Amino acid sequence: MSDNLANPAPLGLMGFGMTTVLLNLHNAGIFELGAGILAMGIFYGGVAQIIAGIMEFKKGNTFGTTAFTSYGLFWLTLVFLVYFNGKLGIQANSEAFMTAYLFMWGLFTFFMWIGTWKANRCLQFIFLTLTILFWMLAARDGFGWKGTWAVLTGYEGILCGLSAIYGAMAQVLNEMYGKVVLPLGAK
Repeated sequence: MSDNLANPAPLGLMGFGMTTVLLNLHNAGIFELGAGILAMGIFYGGVAQIIAGIMEFKKGNTFGTTAFTSYGLFWLTLVFLVYFNGKLGIQANSEAFMTAYLFMWGLFTFFMWIGTWKANRCLQFIFLTLTILFWMLAARDGFGWKGTWAVLTGYEGILCGLSAIYGAMAQVLNEMYGKVVLPLGAK
């Protein structure tokens, strides 16, 4: 059976990239956390990535299925943790818990980054910068580094998100034009 299904990776990368940029504009201190970021976290970062993960499953791509489904669920859990923090009788999250939460996502991402060593350089960069971002966020919460460190963490997150947007658009444009318009880097 031939594989004539569309490539779901650009959808997943865009959901991840745009949501990551917007959240990290907040982390960098550029604007407050609001309904727009939470909505992006639920729908584009969350639901769209889960859809992309399911589509990767259909294509037989274990890495894509694991990555997109997991990060889609990350966004949904993060929005829940932020929005329901200390509300409706739910105990507020401690910084110790958030440190562990972010560290574990960094650990997962670190192992996924190792998986990208067989992929293109763009994907390697996305997962490396995401690993760094999760661990910088964990250090922010774990050590209480709320000043310059938090702002630098936000800018690192913006870089990570922009790299995912680039990777998504490179795949779309390269496919549309049938040639390399935006390079992804050799495998």
